[in-house]
Amino acid sequence: MATDAKALKVEAARAALGYVESGMKLGIGTGSTAEEFVRLLAARVADGLDIVGVPTSERTEALCRELQVPLTTLNETPELDLTVDGADEIGPGLALIKGGGGALLREKIVAAASSRMIVIADESKLVETLGRFPLPIEVNTFGLRTTVLAIEAAGRRFGLTGEIAIRMADGQPFLTDGGHVIVDASFGRIPATRAFADELNAIPGVVEHGLFIGLASLAILAGKDGVRTIDAQS
Repeated sequence: MATDAKALKVEAARAALGYVESGMKLGIGTGSTAEEFVRLLAARVADGLDIVGVPTSERTEALCRELQVPLTTLNETPELDLTVDGADEIGPGLALIKGGGGALLREKIVAAASSRMIVIADESKLVETLGRFPLPIEVNTFGLRTTVLAIEAAGRRFGLTGEIAIRMADGQPFLTDGGHVIVDASFGRIPATRAFADELNAIPGVVEHGLFIGLASLAILAGKDGVRTIDAQS
């Protein structure tokens, strides 16, 4: 199964590479599917493709440097042509849940700086309603308990309940590249995704959340029957 899953990620990444043109400024995502895209992109760069990329995490940056993918920063290149990234869930209108890899803040900043975002995934990530995957929420360490209580209260106002757990790594709270903590909210289905996103945005201790709404324009999904695309407008 692992081999099959990896093969699907490679196929989705390969299809996304078809949208990359020489001269582009690219946002480069984080996670296992995005890493397959980086490997394929590096091979094209070695063959002469002229691009420059902005990585969405230190992990992606390290891989790009290892494979000699040219990099820049958003300070140097504040407007991008295209971002290619994975997703934990893909819902109607290409609303997404992201953040399983812990890079949601930088991923959202880079996606918002891009003229277009393509999300790549295997077809299991497609859902009718977001929320099967726990919602990652990046929070400031100051006042952490207060912020978690505010998130719980926000959830109740939308009829959402479930465990909100601090993400751990090696027995310690996982810290993002920005030095923040992530809490994973197992709310279940979130029908009013845009309204709930606005509710989370209003909580002072919330740095960012994993609801990506109105950012992806195209999804490339790989499955047992091949690769298909879904447009945000479809």
